[in-house]
Amino acid sequence: MGKLVYGRNTVIASLNEGRVLTLYLKDNFSDAKIIALAKKKSVHSKYVSLGELEKMAKGQNHQGVVAEITDFKYSSVDEIIASAKKSKQPLVLILDEINDPHNLGAIIRSADAFSVDGIIMKNRNQVEVNATVFKVSTGAINYVKVAQVSNLNNAIKKLKENGYWVYAADGSGKEEYQKQDYSGSVALIVGSEGFGISRLLLENSDIVMKIPMTGHVNSLNVSVATGILLARIRNNEGR
Repeated sequence: MGKLVYGRNTVIASLNEGRVLTLYLKDNFSDAKIIALAKKKSVHSKYVSLGELEKMAKGQNHQGVVAEITDFKYSSVDEIIASAKKSKQPLVLILDEINDPHNLGAIIRSADAFSVDGIIMKNRNQVEVNATVFKVSTGAINYVKVAQVSNLNNAIKKLKENGYWVYAADGSGKEEYQKQDYSGSVALIVGSEGFGISRLLLENSDIVMKIPMTGHVNSLNVSVATGILLARIRNNEGR
C-alpha cells in the first residue's frame, strides 16, 4: 500500500487534485460530499472496519476516511523561481531544519493562505512531507510547491541571482519585522524549533529581523511566527 492520508478536509483536497488512488471509508460513513466527489473522480471506494482505519491512520484522528494517494512530488528550486515570476510579488519561504510535522503542516497551511510561491527546505535533518503534514495542512500541501535541497546557502545564492531580497527571522535580529519594506521579490528564512537559523544562513541574509514581544515569554512557535511574518509581507503598504 502506498502513501496514506486521512481526515475529511485532507482527503477532499487530494480528491480535487486527482491524487487519490483508493478511498477507505468506515462501514457507516455517510459524508455525501466525499462519496459524490470520489464517484465523480472515478476513485474506487472500500468500506472497512473502524479497526482497519485505526491501523491505517496509526491511531490518529481520521474522521472515518483514509485515502491512498500518489507519492508527493517535490519541485526544484528552478521550478519555484520560474513559477514565482508570474506573481505580482514573488515570495519564497526557506525552512532551516523544521523537525515537527505539526509545525511543517501549519506552516504549509499559512503558505497557501498567503500565496507563497514555494517552500525550500533541506533533504536531511528536516521532517519530510508525510501523513501528519498532510493532515495538519488540511490539504494545503496540494497547492504549495516544496523543494528539497542539500544546501540552503546555494539556494539562497540562486534566489539572489534572480533578484530576491533575503530576510531572516531570528531572535538575534536587530531590525523589527514590521518596519521593513517588503516590495520586490522576497525570500523569508525561518529556523528550527530548538536552534533557530544557522550562522551561515544568517550571514548570507540581507536583513536579520525579529518579532518584538512584550509578554512574559521570549519566543513564539515557529509556525505562529511564520504566519505573522507572511501576513505582514503580503499586506506590505509599500508594494
